[in-house]
Amino acid sequence: MRNRPQTEFHNHVLTVTVSSDDGRPILDHHAYERLDRTLRQAAEDPETRVVILRGLAGCFCLGGDFAEFLDAGKHRCLIDAVTGLFRTLATFPKPLLASVDGDAVGVGCTILFHCDMVVASSGSTFRVPFVDFGLVPDAATSILAPEKLGYGGAFRFFCLGESLGVEEAMSLGLIAESVEPGRCEERTAELARRLARKPVSALMQTRSLLRGDARHLCERIDREISLFHRALQDDETLRRLKRIARMAA
Repeated sequence: MRNRPQTEFHNHVLTVTVSSDDGRPILDHHAYERLDRTLRQAAEDPETRVVILRGLAGCFCLGGDFAEFLDAGKHRCLIDAVTGLFRTLATFPKPLLASVDGDAVGVGCTILFHCDMVVASSGSTFRVPFVDFGLVPDAATSILAPEKLGYGGAFRFFCLGESLGVEEAMSLGLIAESVEPGRCEERTAELARRLARKPVSALMQTRSLLRGDARHLCERIDREISLFHRALQDDETLRRLKRIARMAA
């Protein structure tokens, strides 16, 4: 994996890197806050017409920072940052694309459900191991996943915690296109440029009509976050998370 600029802007397309501020393929509360701030600025900027989310080279995002899960002193700032980003994703008014090259795990996968199109390289994988961790899904995916994958597909994906390859992810509707390794960002940028050339008002209004009212997503985000926070205070869940953290070290 290699570091890359956190944001790049060309021809009305803003590309945003999903990573920690120190270049790790995870999200801590600082990264949530930065992404939230960047997306809110993009929503208000008339020059920004399309946003692309990308990860580091060879890895999209491996999820949240376990160190913050295990540190009760950081829970409040983590919950506030997570809630802010998820609400911004749910209400974001402009086309949002994702370029996935490699693994998308946990929140690195659930944020993809807010994207209008996801392009993935052929070796990418998708996994949401929340139940294995003793946690619940986030980012309103308890609504978005059944809508996109169907109830059976969503139940299997979240409750079994199995990895999806690109072909299965595409057949379920999680991703829109699969491309050869090395072409993911190029193809996503091509789609973004095509969208950016469309009449702005018509594009945004059509997207809004297709997506519907975001208020129920925000309400579900708050409920999921409350359950997530409660789980982080459970002794059994904390012991499980500590074991997983030691195994991953």
